[in-house]
Amino acid sequence: MGHEPWKVTFASDNFQFIYDCAIKLIKDGKAYVCEQSADQMHKSRENGDPSPFRTRPVEESLRMFENMRRGFYEEGKVCLRAKINPSHPNTTLRDPVMYRIKYTPHPHAGDKWCIYPLYDFTHPLCDSLEGITHSLCTLEFEIRRELYYWYLENLDLYKPTVWEYSRLNITHTMLSKRKLQKLVFEHHVNGWDDPRLLTLNGMRRRGYTAKGINDFCSAISVTRRGNENFIDFNVLEHWIREDLDRIAPRTLAVVDPVPLVLENVDE
Repeated sequence: MGHEPWKVTFASDNFQFIYDCAIKLIKDGKAYVCEQSADQMHKSRENGDPSPFRTRPVEESLRMFENMRRGFYEEGKVCLRAKINPSHPNTTLRDPVMYRIKYTPHPHAGDKWCIYPLYDFTHPLCDSLEGITHSLCTLEFEIRRELYYWYLENLDLYKPTVWEYSRLNITHTMLSKRKLQKLVFEHHVNGWDDPRLLTLNGMRRRGYTAKGINDFCSAISVTRRGNENFIDFNVLEHWIREDLDRIAPRTLAVVDPVPLVLENVDE
């Protein structure tokens, strides 16, 4: 609140900003290029063992990171990791991966970059870059809050406030973005606005009103009781009916008229 966001107009600006942050962490001795395989890294992080490449000189990491950017390595051969604490009680801080090689064009930046920052590194930087005041996450991301602030503190960047809360689950519905994407991409439904999906466009096609949805959200509120709790679908429908009952037009019509002749009244 009151924070002036950075002026960014193109996706390439974001890529460059994140890349420059990675360079700064390497120069400060807080990141290094690692050559462990995915299996080796998983095992060492699980056991709290340091990577054998953790003491790699800064100059060598800078040179190898540049070669990563220029496409000198195959996918999965090397990656950039933060140098935090390989045996930290919070496993997300056990030297997490910051950048990996992926020879896949970006939908906005094209094939300019063949290295991609991971979500845990990108998330806090983009929030800070865009001047986000409050970063809202569901409870499974709570363990990542410490890592979120580690990046911002070590890069001396503006820090948004992070709040975690319970995920909204509704009975007999699917709300997971990944699962909804699978339904859409495999053509089990007719796009993101299919009325069988509880997307905003899907609910609009059902006839749900914005006020009804907002009233539903206000009624169930926000909790931290856990991601396993479910709200009955009837509760959602109740608030939609409440609003529709108030605003829906009523019309009275005779659909099957019966002719009558009144004989006991004057013309």
